[in-house]
Amino acid sequence: MRTPWIPAFAGMTRDAYTGAMNSISELREILGTCRTIAVVGLSPQWHRPSFFAAKYMQAHGYRVVPVNPSAPEILGETSYPSVTAAAQALAAQGVKIDMVDCFRKTEDIGPIADEAIAIGARCLWQQIGVVNDEAARKARDAGLWTVMDRCVKIEHARLYGGLNWAGVNTRVISSRRPQQLPY
Repeated sequence: MRTPWIPAFAGMTRDAYTGAMNSISELREILGTCRTIAVVGLSPQWHRPSFFAAKYMQAHGYRVVPVNPSAPEILGETSYPSVTAAAQALAAQGVKIDMVDCFRKTEDIGPIADEAIAIGARCLWQQIGVVNDEAARKARDAGLWTVMDRCVKIEHARLYGGLNWAGVNTRVISSRRPQQLPY
C-alpha cells in the first residue's frame, strides 16, 4: 500500500444534500500535485464539456491523456482505449498518470476505479453528475483521493483565479490571490 499518498480526509463521507466532500485546501492539494490527467470519455468534438475541460487544463500546464477507444488523437495527444493502455504507454516514456478524470456514466465508474487503483493513480475524479459511492469507497480504501460531482476545470478556475474575475461567487473569501500557482 502506498502509505505516503493516503489523504488525511480518506474517511470523510459525502454530504448527501450538497454532494460536497472536499475542502478548498484538499482540492488545491489535489490540483497542485496531480499534473498528468487521464480523461476517460474525452470527446474529440469541440463543443462537448469533456473537450472544453481538457483543453482548459492543458492550457494551464497539465498533461492531458485522452482515453477514448474511438478516436486516434484528441487535443494533439494520442488517445488510448483504456486507462491501463495509457499508463503502459506513458510508463515507457517515464511518465505516470496522477489523476483519472471520469466523463462517463455513473454505472461505468467501477471498472475505471479498478484501473486507477491498478496503475497507481493518486486521484479518482468523478465529474459533475457522476456519483458512484462504491467506486469512491474502493478508491479511498486503496489510498486514492476521490472527488465526486465536481468539474476539474471549474474547481481549478475557482481556486486559482479565473471565475471570480467574471463576478461568479467562488465561495473563497480572501483579499489576496494565492502567491504560488501550481503551474
